[in-house]
Parts: sequence; structure tokens; C-alpha cells
Amino acid sequence: MHTVWKGSISFGLVNIPVRMFTATEERDIRFRQLHKDCNTPIKYAKMCPHCEREIEPSEIVRGYEYEKGHFVIIDDADLEAITPETRRAIEILDFVDLTEIDPIYFDKSYFLSPQETGDKAYALLRAAMEQTGKIAIAQVTMRNRQSLAVVRLYEHCIMLETIYYPDEVRPVHQVPALPDTGIALAENELKMATELINNMSVPFDPSKYTDEYRSELQAMIEKKLEGQEIATSPAVPRTNVIDLMQALKESLEVTASNGGAPIKLEAEPTPERAQQKTGRKRTATNTKEASTPIKQAAGESPASGSTTKTLRRKKTTV
Repeated sequence: MHTVWKGSISFGLVNIPVRMFTATEERDIRFRQLHKDCNTPIKYAKMCPHCEREIEPSEIVRGYEYEKGHFVIIDDADLEAITPETRRAIEILDFVDLTEIDPIYFDKSYFLSPQETGDKAYALLRAAMEQTGKIAIAQVTMRNRQSLAVVRLYEHCIMLETIYYPDEVRPVHQVPALPDTGIALAENELKMATELINNMSVPFDPSKYTDEYRSELQAMIEKKLEGQEIATSPAVPRTNVIDLMQALKESLEVTASNGGAPIKLEAEPTPERAQQKTGRKRTATNTKEASTPIKQAAGESPASGSTTKTLRRKKTTV
């Protein structure tokens, strides 16, 4: 697993150095968006509509839009100034019962493991939480954001789960068209519904539940692969590409034959540049035609489809 955070659990006067790992992962099958005509993946560029050009990452700053078209600029120094000092600590605030927290509050799960010197303290906290049956409410700062979290046990591992703050959970009264809680119900219907729930009640076994849609989608993709229903995007043309190993070998050969004189290796000019150069030469002399055939690379046939350009050797003027 990849470590996403390093810090410590602050438990009273005890600090337990820990590493954090993402506990869950999405298994959805994702698709790329392609150009229908050539099957090339679509590129999403960051464009400035005012300057009408693509923007480099170094040109981007954060801005909070307090009204339409008006922003407050926030830079890294501003965020650093308000980041809590405990940003590398999971600070335990209280201990509560897990049943007191509604699942709507839970967000993202992480595994915690001890760092080199934290084995004993980690085991102590784990045993104490197991014996009391309590979970911890904590605060942690990750990626310059302070989050509320719970620290609890999952099998024999201590884990952290970020939870929403109360003001981030929408109130139920905003949900439209909810039936009144005092609506009259037929006694026999309620009894049958209760019996049905009891009949369908079983111990929770997560292994029995599978994503059937994902399985069918994967099977469909495999069938298309077997039937060779494959779309291939065209190779992006490359210019001035030099085979480094070949260039080094030829450089050694030339310098050896020339007594160690330096050489200069250049990529063969494109046809457009060659034509421009020829035009300038004809204008200067008005008598000669500057038409030099392009030499084939060693071992390359004229019909070769390689994108590697042939090399020209020019002896550097000393």
C-alpha cells in the first residue's frame, strides 16, 4: 500500500507515530472519451477565454468568487498562516459509542499502522479500545484541510474515518414530499411487513454481494477483445526523433576516423524547411539548383514506416 500521510495519534500525553493508508478503492470500469472520426483520446486543455490561449500550471492561482466575476486571491502563504500546528497529529478529543454516530456522517476510511517506534503504544491503544468498546472522536489536518474523524478498530487494525461536520449534513426537513409520521396504517399490513423483514434478516456477510453490472460490463469487453472489435488511435507524429544509441555509435566511428575531431549531429530537416532553404539558395545564386536527395539511414529501406529521422553529419568548423 502507498503511504498517504505520516504523523501521530495524540492520546492524552501519549503520541503514537503512525502511517496512513487508503482503506477503500473504487472498482468501477472507466471509459475514455475519444474523437469519433479517428478514435484519438480527447485532450482537455486549461484555456483562458480572455487571453484566448492555453494556460500553464505556473500561471494559475486560487480565487474565491464572492460575487459574480469578483474574486479574492488566496496563495500558499495565506493557507500556511492558518494551518493548525497539529497538522501532523490525529488529536483525540473524546470517546463515544459507535452506535451514537449515524452512518450519514461517515466519509472516507484509512488504515493506520505504527511507525518504527510506535508498536507498543499502538498495541496499548488498540487493546484499551477493544476492552472498553469505545471509539474516539478526533481532528486531523490533511492536504491543508482540517477534518473531523473517528478512530476505531477494524479487525486487528486501528483505522481513521473522516466524518462530516454537523453543518455539512443537510437537514431532513428540506426533503420534499415526505409522508407525515402520524399517517394511519392498517394493523395487518404492518404485521405482514414486520414478518417479511424478520424473514429476510440474516447476519451481514459482505462477500455475498457483488457488482453484477461491473461483471457483465467486464465480460462484454472481453468478448469484444476476443472478436477483435478494437479501435486504435493513430500514432502521434513525432519530428526530430533521434535514435540515441545509433547516434552514439556513429559518433564514435566518425570521431575515430577523423582523429578525434568533434562532429555535430542534426536531424534531417522537414520537407518544408528543405524547400525554404532551397528557395533561398536559388535566389542567391540564380544559377544552381540546390536539390540534395535525402539519404537513407543505414539498414533502412525507402518504404520503412519508422518515425526516426535520418541523421546528417556535419563536421564542426574549428
